[in-house]
Amino acid sequence: MISLVIPVYNEKAALEELIQRCLTVCRGLGHPFEVILVDDGSRDSSAQIIERSALDNPELIGVFLNRNYGQHAAVMAGFETSRGEIVITLDADLQNPPEEIPRLIAEINKGYDVVGSVRQNRKDSVFRKFSSFLINWSVQKATGIMMHDYGCMLRAYRRPIIDAVLSCPERSTFIPILANSFARTTTEIPVSHDERRNGHSRYSLYKLISLQFDLLTCMTTFPLRLLSILGGLAFLTGTGFGIFLLIMRLVFGASWAAQGVFTLFAVLFSFIGIQFLAFGLLGEYLGRIYNDVRARPKYYIQKIVKNSKREETNESSGFCLS
Repeated sequence: MISLVIPVYNEKAALEELIQRCLTVCRGLGHPFEVILVDDGSRDSSAQIIERSALDNPELIGVFLNRNYGQHAAVMAGFETSRGEIVITLDADLQNPPEEIPRLIAEINKGYDVVGSVRQNRKDSVFRKFSSFLINWSVQKATGIMMHDYGCMLRAYRRPIIDAVLSCPERSTFIPILANSFARTTTEIPVSHDERRNGHSRYSLYKLISLQFDLLTCMTTFPLRLLSILGGLAFLTGTGFGIFLLIMRLVFGASWAAQGVFTLFAVLFSFIGIQFLAFGLLGEYLGRIYNDVRARPKYYIQKIVKNSKREETNESSGFCLS
């Protein structure tokens, strides 16, 4: 079986077209399949469209979270519900065409554990392209896994990788990186990228910055080591500069650098800036530890709607607590 997991948040304008195109593509695969639409607390009519479609189509499953938890938490809820040996993730905005799904399946059938995708001729803004470049570069340097487009949700995973991801207890989860850490073989294929015809991107500048902090703190402790290195360099630089000022003051007198007042202020502000940077990054790590210690569920499934029994199955607990 092939499972298609799609997180949905306020996508009513594109949702019906998305469902029809996904069903058309999956029915042509020649394999049993299921399309899992995860409503991540949408405030428009997306939830109603998903519920109606799930009741009308036996291949569709509607998973409804009680509020908005974020894209990756919604995908994890879809993973929890899925049954397929191959699981494919896809965004709901139709920028990555569902017609690319057969190519992912053909590639993963060659024996790969994870198949990623690289968006060709991206139709995003310059800001989005630049932020994606920074994120991809930082992930490559931190993990050593040279995949080129971690921001593209169109990806395929084998079942053992999905089970390994679901077994992880951490709350700050970036699925492509976590999946790659368990994969033995990975690859990428180029895929087309369309313009967003409806609505706008959910990633504002603030969310992109937050995502960058999540990436850094969930996948590596390198920033902490970098702070130690920077702190040592700043200490050596400050000490050397202090000795230099002392020597020049003795040679040329106090009037050499306006009595040294402004120089000392500059050095002081530099040290204060480094300290605040260090405290901020330490706070990010402490915040992650705090969230993990509380051990709250990553998401809460309010209900699951299926066609098979024409009824709503209420879920009474969170998931992935181990």
